[in-house]
Amino acid sequence: MEKIKAKWIWKVVAAAVVAVATAATGAVATAATGAAQAAQAAGLSGELTIAGSTTVLPINQECARLLMKQNPELRISVSGGGSGHGVKAVGAGEIDIGAASRDVKVKELEAFPNLKPVVVGKDSVAIVLHPSNPVSEQGQGQGQGLELEEAAKIFAGEITNWKELGGRDEAIRVVTREEGSGTRDCFETAVLKPFGKEIAANAAVKSSNGEVRATVSSDERSIGYLSLGYLDASVKAVKIDGVAATEENVLSGAYPISRNLYLVTNGAPSELEAAFIDFVLSEEGQEVVDEMGYIKLPVEETLEETLEETLEETLTPELTPKTTPRPTATETPTTTPTQPGFDAVFGVAGLLAVAGVACAVRRGREKRRK
Repeated sequence: MEKIKAKWIWKVVAAAVVAVATAATGAVATAATGAAQAAQAAGLSGELTIAGSTTVLPINQECARLLMKQNPELRISVSGGGSGHGVKAVGAGEIDIGAASRDVKVKELEAFPNLKPVVVGKDSVAIVLHPSNPVSEQGQGQGQGLELEEAAKIFAGEITNWKELGGRDEAIRVVTREEGSGTRDCFETAVLKPFGKEIAANAAVKSSNGEVRATVSSDERSIGYLSLGYLDASVKAVKIDGVAATEENVLSGAYPISRNLYLVTNGAPSELEAAFIDFVLSEEGQEVVDEMGYIKLPVEETLEETLEETLEETLTPELTPKTTPRPTATETPTTTPTQPGFDAVFGVAGLLAVAGVACAVRRGREKRRK
């Protein structure tokens, strides 16, 4: 019974703090909205150039279109070229923002120490076959597609005929991406390096996700790999160790091939660079990430849930505090200003917590007197 009362107190206190926080930050939110509306009314103008990963390309193209529609005086040029090109070009000052579908490498940071990568979404890489290839349903895994090691041996040129995997008696044609591609880097890291293997020397090299998809969709004997955002009915994704390349499996860690998507600036972003990155990270921009077939950034816990957990741990010091895993914060090129009013909010939170405890103690004393 005492536990029920305590739980009720925590919920009441948490709800009260949320209400106070909402009231205290209402003025801040209103001011921020007003500032945003003023900025939009003033409009952005100028030119912005973005290049790099063909994986991030569809996201950048659509976000650029939407932002230019809202700001007629703004011109944004978006192109591909691969992650390596994007990182190098932004570091050399040839473009404003580089796009990468892999982490920035140590040697790139050594060459351009002021690079500032910002995570704008997540992605996975799927191994794809021609839709008529039966191995995606059969394979050595008895309906489970390919094993990870089988995939590594195929792309390394060690398994060379589909009949070795339960398919037709036909030579396997391996299709890969060019050196410097973020998609290739992700694939090599997750599939080949764990087994100490490298891409076969005779593999057909393509310069974009679109080219890989076109090649595999037109050749029944080929196998390649694509970003999730490029999957369509013209190719068939194969399961790895019985796990399909889906958003749920990527976020849970069940699917073994995943990566972050980045926008990169050389040093602190300019006003236009920051405006574009902020747009991609906004609710509207993250919807674009989702619509293009990628994985938008996860939403953090609600304020009430967080406060309830914190208050419960504070009011029960004899218990071992629960540890809730939280995502690692990614460094962003802009500094978030401190919002006014939160000292007061948490001051009130403390008072409410004390009041809740006092209330519980008083009721206990009254009960004992009776």
